[in-house]
Amino acid sequence: MTSTTQTPGSPAPTGSVEAARAGRGAPSPARRRRPSGDGFWPWLFLAPLVGGIAVFYFWPILQTAFYSLTDWGAFGGWDFAGFENYVTLFADPSLYLSIGNTLLYTAIVMLGIPIAVFLASLLNLPGLRFASLYRVLFFLPYVAMPTAIAMVWRIIFNGDFGLLNYGLGFLGIDGPYWISTPGAATVAVAIVGLWSSLGFAMIVLAAGLKNIPPEMYEASELDGASRWRQFRSITVPLLTPSIFFITIVTIISSFQVFDLLYAILGSSNPVLPKSMSLVYFFYREGFVNNDKGYAAAIAMVIFVIIGIVTAIQFRLQKRWVQVD
Repeated sequence: MTSTTQTPGSPAPTGSVEAARAGRGAPSPARRRRPSGDGFWPWLFLAPLVGGIAVFYFWPILQTAFYSLTDWGAFGGWDFAGFENYVTLFADPSLYLSIGNTLLYTAIVMLGIPIAVFLASLLNLPGLRFASLYRVLFFLPYVAMPTAIAMVWRIIFNGDFGLLNYGLGFLGIDGPYWISTPGAATVAVAIVGLWSSLGFAMIVLAAGLKNIPPEMYEASELDGASRWRQFRSITVPLLTPSIFFITIVTIISSFQVFDLLYAILGSSNPVLPKSMSLVYFFYREGFVNNDKGYAAAIAMVIFVIIGIVTAIQFRLQKRWVQVD
């Protein structure tokens, strides 16, 4: 019998090396045919979240859409009415009045975004003392109760002895009765909405300012750029993702305004029917007039309007938001 003993230092036979590699490194046929899926475990961990979204978001939307096609009695019970509620709604002047008031409120509140950008930039200046305290003071109105805010602003907007008209009197301006005059009441509520939303916008923008490299400002100073030029050419362009987020949140919350309007104007104010928002229109029909089917149709219109406006914003954000 021939010996196959290998002397130390001599190369191993080619056949044995190939056999060892084939035995150690090559996967077995069973491993090659093993399915690549992860099984049901990811779905098991996602089930609570998906279930919560389905129960608390999708199901109410579907339920409201169904209710909008029904006619409810005063003591319960319903009949299928088809699109009768929508036909009546789109012929109701209150719908277009509430849409106009909501758009006016939204436009005024949106003016707070450039103000918040400017204030956040000022608070981000190097060497500014008590910057954290100023941020807290600006943020407090956002977390305060709307009823408490309304009580304070009702005094400010008082037509006889309010602080606002008192200040306008020094300028020779005769201020109106803000919360009892059509048009002026909506503007008054929007001013409060703008004031209370500044804190949230400034917190988000402050986080965005932290992500801007300070080297960019240093390089621009070496090139002779002024503070205003740095603000226009560096700060604002690099803050556009944060500005886009604030715009989305502000518009959605503005279309849902109810608490400030109801608390400032009051339920017995004669100007309220001419100053109501879309959500107050929904509240009046659903909880005052007890017309649940009609109120559900109003809710679906609000849902569609917010969806369309949000989709348009996401479509247009590619033109002005800088993601790099």
